[in-house]
Amino acid sequence: MWIAFTLLAAWFQSMRTAYQNSLSKQEGTLHATLARSLFGLPFVLVYGGLCYFVFGSLTAKADLAFYIIAGLGAIAQVLATYLMLYLFKQASFTSGTLFAKTEALLAALLAAAFLGDKLSWSAWLAIAIGVLGIGVLSFKHTHKKMQLMDKASLLGLASGFCFALTSVSAGYASSQLEGPVFTRAAFTLAYVLALQSILLWGIQIYQTKSILVPFKKAFLLSNKVGCLSALGSIGWFTAFSLINPALVKTLGQIEVIGTLYYSKYRFKEALSKQEWVGGSLIILSVIIVALLG
Repeated sequence: MWIAFTLLAAWFQSMRTAYQNSLSKQEGTLHATLARSLFGLPFVLVYGGLCYFVFGSLTAKADLAFYIIAGLGAIAQVLATYLMLYLFKQASFTSGTLFAKTEALLAALLAAAFLGDKLSWSAWLAIAIGVLGIGVLSFKHTHKKMQLMDKASLLGLASGFCFALTSVSAGYASSQLEGPVFTRAAFTLAYVLALQSILLWGIQIYQTKSILVPFKKAFLLSNKVGCLSALGSIGWFTAFSLINPALVKTLGQIEVIGTLYYSKYRFKEALSKQEWVGGSLIILSVIIVALLG
């Protein structure tokens, strides 16, 4: 079941990232970051209501630990999204998205260090191959010197770390709740999006001195970003509640296929051999975790 939700999440996220990139160029990074939470929240609330009536309610109230851990994940996701959108301005859409895919390895390390989660040898192999693909993408060669890390790579690693922190926090926070897995995932996601919306909306109001400014900026495109984000997040958070987030994020790297498509046909970016090789390694890691993980 977690595989189906992960594939669903990856598909919708690749579309959302492409539209969010367009929104960022049109209305700025802050609004593009806000749109995914503020305009996605209504869709998640409707989904949460359906889960409540179909699968049942939570059997116990959320404690303080849940709100702190989920809140940490919410803030980390805001930072991750902002860094990724800023990265698009420093590198190509393809490289910008793929650099952030280091989150699979980082999620595995965080889960192992803080939650004691263990992975099989095949899962670690898949993660290692995926990281090798990222390394191929981030390797820069010039006539004067060879450079493994540059500004874009560091931004991508920072974004990946924040996404990994979000994944692990969401999975752990959801596990602290009692009740049907779908309801737990929906409640966690709704809280995360609500907190993000309040935080980012407040920043935007402070900057513009207008409470309605989010609804005056590319309203239709913002709604499209919010809807796709909600659908993707429902898949991610449900999968996080079912299995180790590191496995979810490794399989989720199949999003690379969508990234390459949007890069070539939507943003008209020429793909280098380096990007094809790096992307192929990431896809191989996805296949391994899907078959053996």
